[in-house]
Amino acid sequence: MSVSEKIKDAVGIEGSVGEYIKPMAAYTCANITLGGAGYPLGMYHQQFLNFVEELEPRVSGTLGMINGLIDAVSDVAMGLITDRTRTRWGKHRIYVLIGAIPFAIAYVTRWCSFGISAKGNVGATFLWYLFSAVLYSTSYTMMSIPHDAMLPTIEPRYFRRTQYKIVEYAMNSIGQVSSFVFMGLMLGGFNMPDPSPADRKKYLFCGIVLALWFLWSPILSFFTCPEPDSRSLRVPKVDWGYMFREYYLVFKNRSFRQFFVIAMCNSLRSSCYSYADQYFMISIANKYRHFNTLNIVAGTSEFMGSPANYFLNRYFGKRISGTLFTPIMLAGLVLFAFVGENTPSIILFIATALYNFGFSGPGFVVSTIQPDITDVDELITGRRREGTISTFRSFIAKTISSFMNGILGFSLQAFGYNVKQKEVAFQTPTTRFGIRLIFTYLPIFFGILTFILVHRFTMTKTDHEEIQRVIKEKRETGEVTITEENKKRLEKISGVKWNNMWIGS
Repeated sequence: MSVSEKIKDAVGIEGSVGEYIKPMAAYTCANITLGGAGYPLGMYHQQFLNFVEELEPRVSGTLGMINGLIDAVSDVAMGLITDRTRTRWGKHRIYVLIGAIPFAIAYVTRWCSFGISAKGNVGATFLWYLFSAVLYSTSYTMMSIPHDAMLPTIEPRYFRRTQYKIVEYAMNSIGQVSSFVFMGLMLGGFNMPDPSPADRKKYLFCGIVLALWFLWSPILSFFTCPEPDSRSLRVPKVDWGYMFREYYLVFKNRSFRQFFVIAMCNSLRSSCYSYADQYFMISIANKYRHFNTLNIVAGTSEFMGSPANYFLNRYFGKRISGTLFTPIMLAGLVLFAFVGENTPSIILFIATALYNFGFSGPGFVVSTIQPDITDVDELITGRRREGTISTFRSFIAKTISSFMNGILGFSLQAFGYNVKQKEVAFQTPTTRFGIRLIFTYLPIFFGILTFILVHRFTMTKTDHEEIQRVIKEKRETGEVTITEENKKRLEKISGVKWNNMWIGS
């Protein structure tokens, strides 16, 4: 076997590299936008609202909470819509195209109030940024929910889905790195000044350029990604009872319940950390000048975890990444707990590297097992409900995350934080504790829960192969041949008795 063949075998590529990668690139190129556009928002938007537009944490937290709740409802609606869409372009990818233009417009409005905030009217500023947030999240949902739900449709094989996710990670990185490099350089480069109202024009310019950059990839994905024609799709009449029954069926799925709690704990950990990082760097560590450099370390460390996650996934299953990498993430968080104003910067860089390298593991687990939950759902219901599965998880997760956003904002203000007195000298012991609670203590708690739950996840690669086998046999012959041992195993995975599932009826 030649060297190139050995490399292809190690990576898991069958046949021509070009033909093998082409459909993956066509599907995942949309992730340059879907995975990249939120990166500058996650890094800079909270501090933009607090220190440039001078909205207090309780105001920005309320804004995030309301938008998140609206976003959660729109996710549910989008899931029902995409599962019932009949077009020659399929059920999903048409929405990736439709959402692109309003998304680009919304991206600009998130970084500028066009003079409203400069007048000092907090209520008007709040309403403007609420409008921009809702427009952004709704158009993003229009693209992301169908795109996520499309993967089980275009790729039924267990390991190939993991390969799609690896290419998706690469596309995410293209979007993240490109937007970060541009915006980071525009805002100060490697010696970041503290943000202030004088920076408004910088943020507007960044918003316009990035909106144009993120416009092309979802359009390209629509025209290049192959998805089956859905015009022959038969769907039942929609009513409220139907909707609740659909989501009740989702929650009957034990694998979904396990997956959902893992995703929720991981999301809460991430939300707390990302919400408070700017406050921590400015008002505890007094090292905001390193903010961009730390984000380079963070992105590089997370990306370095991807190859390791991939090979662990291929040879040992999808849980192993979480069980091995989560302790590394926790080590970084524990190190952050001891960082103060006089701590050497190298400690901050080490903690950042450990945290971000480590959280690539549980994040990889969440993203790779979600498509497999659809197959367990089909085992139970006999239907492919990718959109329903995706949006039910998203609805609950975003609802809880939205309330957390509001709670964190009010909590920070209750601890005495003032955006106009952000320097370390102004922080009382109570304020310091509040920032550390959100930035380190709560993420450690949710990280430990994530580790336990990933370790307890039931479905393995062998289980998934058996699930796909019996589904195929049932559809082709109307009957299933299965041992009693495997039948019990599938009952445990699904949480439903064999005779009460479609596969056993």
